[in-house]
Amino acid sequence: MEAADDIFRIPIPFQLTEIPQPPKQLFCRGAALEEDELMLTVVGSRAYTSYGKEACETLITGLRGFPITIVSGLALGMDALAHNAALRAGLRTIAVPGSGLQDDVLYPRTNALLAKRIIEMGGSLLSEYPPDFRAARWSFVQRNRIMAGLSKAVLVIEA
Repeated sequence: MEAADDIFRIPIPFQLTEIPQPPKQLFCRGAALEEDELMLTVVGSRAYTSYGKEACETLITGLRGFPITIVSGLALGMDALAHNAALRAGLRTIAVPGSGLQDDVLYPRTNALLAKRIIEMGGSLLSEYPPDFRAARWSFVQRNRIMAGLSKAVLVIEA
């Protein structure tokens, strides 16, 4: 992945200033956010069914060619599936992990290659946590407001 010094602080997007407890800071790795970017958050179960997998892939593939960015949490299961489907469809995708963005703390470690592909394909990793922050149980619930706040809609699959 890129060096940790490629992590930079970005201005808080307007839509995040309207949520309860807006973030005080936001770190980015990869491409910066676009001001008028249209985002759809996709979340769901870690243990999805074949139907859930097919539904997610079909819905995201159907967005090919539209100026839509897929946002998810880089977590195991539906989050990773949504990011991968977006990449295959040629859509930009943004991952919001429950950790900092440095390689040695990025969580889950099993999705480190996916995070690298997201950046290589013009996407971003975003976090309100300092770059060296290790994930904690509470940090995942807290980051969910960032994903929902960035997006015009949230697609929940098998949760």
